[in-house]
Amino acid sequence: MSRDGTRPGLAVLISGGGRTLLNLVEAIDEGSLDAEVRLVIASKPCLGAERARARRLPVLVVPGVIEPDVLARMLADHSAQWMVLAGYVKYLKIPNGFAERAINIHPSLLPAFGGRGMYGERVHRAVIDAGCKISGCTVHLVDSEFDHGPIVAQRACEVRDDDTPESLGARVFELERALYPWAISKLISGAVSIEGPRTRIIV
Repeated sequence: MSRDGTRPGLAVLISGGGRTLLNLVEAIDEGSLDAEVRLVIASKPCLGAERARARRLPVLVVPGVIEPDVLARMLADHSAQWMVLAGYVKYLKIPNGFAERAINIHPSLLPAFGGRGMYGERVHRAVIDAGCKISGCTVHLVDSEFDHGPIVAQRACEVRDDDTPESLGARVFELERALYPWAISKLISGAVSIEGPRTRIIV
């Protein structure tokens, strides 16, 4: 919690169904994530934007790449101190002052199976096609490259012989549901030490 007693403000960026956004909202409601979603930015009209509005969350639909000064103004207007990517597939230009306050979760064990165009079912299909025995998810800080930046936390699961992209994706998402709120909480509470390309959780 901030010094003035208010919760840290999150801007959540989405492009699809919004299930990661809803998971974060549920974590906030349950008290496991001490923050507040102040703004939802959608890259296009989508189910996630509709779900956010149903939760009475402010929503802006902004197609294309958002220029850093425009994004900074949106964040300031809604008192959002953190950017949380939740299935956002557009390239993100980080505004000044947000280099260590932009967070993403990716459905693989980075640096494997990341990069431009690698999202959703595509990732899980690539993992299976490569014959991997484990997969998982990665929370990382966002930099100027897709699915790149200091890794904050990872969780792993088995890739089963009979897995489909759908079944593996469902199992990975269960890991995401627990890991993302936990990692965001650690970051906003100052419990993550960032040392160049590496991070350390301060217990």
